[in-house]
Amino acid sequence: MKLSLAATMLVSLLGIGVFWWGTDGLAAFTAETARRVDILRSPRTLPATVLEDQDGRAFRLQDYQGRLLAVEFIYTRCKTICRSLGMAFRQIRDHVPQQALGRDFALLSISFDAERDDPTSLKAYGHTYGADGAHWRIARVRSKADIKPLLEAFGIVVIPDGLGGFEHNAAIHLLGRDGKLAQISDIDQPISFAKKIVTWL
Repeated sequence: MKLSLAATMLVSLLGIGVFWWGTDGLAAFTAETARRVDILRSPRTLPATVLEDQDGRAFRLQDYQGRLLAVEFIYTRCKTICRSLGMAFRQIRDHVPQQALGRDFALLSISFDAERDDPTSLKAYGHTYGADGAHWRIARVRSKADIKPLLEAFGIVVIPDGLGGFEHNAAIHLLGRDGKLAQISDIDQPISFAKKIVTWL
């Protein structure tokens, strides 16, 4: 009886230890949370990827240094979570002071489906949510080879769904004025994200 109780306690303690280690001291209860904790603890250097926006203009993320930049990853044919992302970005834009848009804060939606998301598709997606191409740009990578390092830097996982679309994790990423990843937020909290932006302006 005593041996059985001791063995049970040992197994329980081992289980608690493994859970503590696996959740990073209870900070991460899911793989997505663990991803965010890891990225924010050790922000990755963002590649100097050349992007192309809905108006065909080339630029890099580094061009936004000195401003706060909200970044999301989408593909324009997505009928589910990307719609939620588009609506969340529109809410963020509408809750940030107009005078700060473009000057101190900007929004950027990046498509990871560069083959099919040409500037015409990007423009149509942007029109749906009110992206003006100045304060909020919709873009894609110019070279397909550049998408993998960009997704890895943000911790975005994209998996073909076998039906012509993709399964992917979704979040709102904030780059600080130094160009480094400063925050990752859930897409269902756009107003609180916008309020935090206002405190940083």
